Amino acid sequence: MYGNRNIFMRVLSVARRECGIIMSTPIYVFCMLIFPVLMIVFFTSLMDEGVPQKMPIGIVDIDNTSTTRSIVRRLDAMQTSRVVARYATPAEARTAMQRNEIYAFLYFPEGTTAEIVSQRKPKISFYYNSTMIMAGALLFRDMKTVCTLASAAVGRSAMLARGYTDDQIMAFLQPISVDSHMIGNPWLNYNFYLGSFIVPGILLLFMFLITAYSIGTELKFNRSKVLMRLSGNDIRVAIFGKMLPQTLIFLVIFYGYFIYLYAFLGFPHQGGWLPVALIGFLVVIASQAFGVFVFGLMPSLRLSMSVCSLWAVLSFTMCGAAFPLFAMDPMLEGLGQLFPLRHYFMFYQICVFNGYPLSDAWINILALAIFICLPAFTMKNLRRAMLEFVYIP
Repeated sequence: MYGNRNIFMRVLSVARRECGIIMSTPIYVFCMLIFPVLMIVFFTSLMDEGVPQKMPIGIVDIDNTSTTRSIVRRLDAMQTSRVVARYATPAEARTAMQRNEIYAFLYFPEGTTAEIVSQRKPKISFYYNSTMIMAGALLFRDMKTVCTLASAAVGRSAMLARGYTDDQIMAFLQPISVDSHMIGNPWLNYNFYLGSFIVPGILLLFMFLITAYSIGTELKFNRSKVLMRLSGNDIRVAIFGKMLPQTLIFLVIFYGYFIYLYAFLGFPHQGGWLPVALIGFLVVIASQAFGVFVFGLMPSLRLSMSVCSLWAVLSFTMCGAAFPLFAMDPMLEGLGQLFPLRHYFMFYQICVFNGYPLSDAWINILALAIFICLPAFTMKNLRRAMLEFVYIP
């Protein structure tokens, strides 16, 4: 009993010392408090509409008839498209696109309406900037929708003139009825993607770096022996006490972010608050544990921070949010399991976003638990570094 109380007091002494270091060091205050708040506000308000609105497009209408003008009006009425200019030739429109004045343009050659009326399948050309993947895809979708509706309207008029009924016309124009259901994000809200992936990924990056930096500065500023003396030369007490204030701060940041996301912004979380609380706790502890593990593996401030930053940056690609992991090379697919952000993202998608039970994400929970246990393999090397190593600038 006395031994447990003694350990608790030593942890408390180390944690109290760490609080003093955090409050007296501007870089900690900025990276742990100010920057996360600014980042959360920035990314959650970056696309408050969910998808880009009224992206500029141009029109090259050589035919210039009531039919082509009707198609243009339909396109301009779409949510993501806005006709901002008309050009005399495709070359002028292409030049405007190169100057980033428009993202796309629609070209009606001469005789388009005459070919529509005579049912000779006229060709309408749509040019869009594919280097901007999201803008190009949305504008192409609008153009295809408008042209499909225009074709259906022309076909309906022709068939009505021949005496067909509306049911016969619909059976001809749409022989197969597609009943589509979008699961998870039916609003096509890009902000949900940013909120579930980008913000936590950046927070993980800072947790990696701050963990490695805070341990490394003990060596750099010759404070490591003071830390070990306060902990009774027990490296587990030293690391636990040192990480405790940071853990509490990051948990407050994460949970505050989740509350802001779901309670105030109304982001969907079908699984309720239990998975949210669990994933916040697991990812914070796992990220700090990974930082401790890396520093224990290579007890150098510069090298450990370089590895942590590299690992965090690679996480954005390897987690599977930007590009499906199963579509990558099998070796890369296996490598992706070595990133905490991958398991955070999978847990979030399965349990928080889609509302499936925790048992469906057991492998991701297990993986995060393994990350939490990693420092145990480098504690001996870390203790030797704290007691014996001398920082070399």
